[in-house]
Amino acid sequence: MSTPFLEHVNVTVSDPEATAKRLEDWFGWKIRWKGASLGGGTTYHIGNETSYLAAYSPPKATTPVAGESYSHHGGLNHIAVVVDDLDATEARIKAGGYRTHNHADYEPGRRFYFDDDDGIEFEVVSYAD
Repeated sequence: MSTPFLEHVNVTVSDPEATAKRLEDWFGWKIRWKGASLGGGTTYHIGNETSYLAAYSPPKATTPVAGESYSHHGGLNHIAVVVDDLDATEARIKAGGYRTHNHADYEPGRRFYFDDDDGIEFEVVSYAD
């Protein structure tokens, strides 16, 4: 089994295209993907072959909502970790008393989410068969 690694961090920004441009200029990163996302918003994935920053913007100006990171700029939305065995990892997380949610199979992998004791949302994803 390979070591789990940090795949991406997802943050809310005012202008994902401008954020992507800055990250390209600063770090030489490339846009891996861009498109429609959560609630009609827009997301850019900017990084390299193994990791990226997801710059998300909601579809319209929003008023920050307590406990809702997607509604205000600078919000940490989730941290994604890649694992080889999604089911075994989920079993360990559940054994610790955490509730998993938002399971999805998508091209090219599978994922689920859970919130830790501090309310930080983690996405756990596997690209293994």
